[in-house]
Amino acid sequence: MGRRAVVLLSGGLDSATTLAIAAERGYSPYALTFRYGQRHEIEVEAAGRVAEALGVAEHVIMEIDLRRFGGSALTGDMDVPKGSSAAVAPEGIPVTYVPARNTIFLSIALAWAEVLAVADIFIGVNAVDYSGYPDCRPEFIDAFERLARVGTRAGVEGSRPFRIHAPLIDLAKAEIIRRGLELGVDYGLTRSCYDPEPSGAACGRCDSCQLRLAGFAAAGVRDPAPYHIA
Repeated sequence: MGRRAVVLLSGGLDSATTLAIAAERGYSPYALTFRYGQRHEIEVEAAGRVAEALGVAEHVIMEIDLRRFGGSALTGDMDVPKGSSAAVAPEGIPVTYVPARNTIFLSIALAWAEVLAVADIFIGVNAVDYSGYPDCRPEFIDAFERLARVGTRAGVEGSRPFRIHAPLIDLAKAEIIRRGLELGVDYGLTRSCYDPEPSGAACGRCDSCQLRLAGFAAAGVRDPAPYHIA
């Protein structure tokens, strides 16, 4: 693997698949994980397992505290909705949306990419089987790529035309799972739950768990991650 790329790695199913795709495309991945005050902190541990299993060049865990702002069931005191994917805020965005999260993550990834002299950044967003977050849509990815090219020294000088890769953006969850299995991803290492048990077992009832379980069912494969369904 010759070319280098920064890969956002949450420890969930989508980001693990994206990391495997980046490696398959010939990139040497530099993985970036955020401990941002999320209640699903167990994902950070999962990211470490995935990074080790897939052999990244470097894995950085960045500490930021979005709990200072709150505004989300994942970083505040609101309950994580369980048992229904229809629980949304009045404007139609789920309460598990973390304000500007992917903008923040991509901005930090972009800073690291500039330092590494890297032009490629991978993110595992998906706009098919997803929770309806505005920062998971193609429009957002396209807009951030344009921003990267006008808001950085490398972009303005023309030395590196930054590219934001979102290889999963138009895939159904079952397609993502099949693709990852083809690439040898061990999904037993990943965690996607918004409100996991202290043991690390997924709740099985939050929106993320429901999307994940439905994806494995559609793919005809058993999800190897542990679940505790109350």
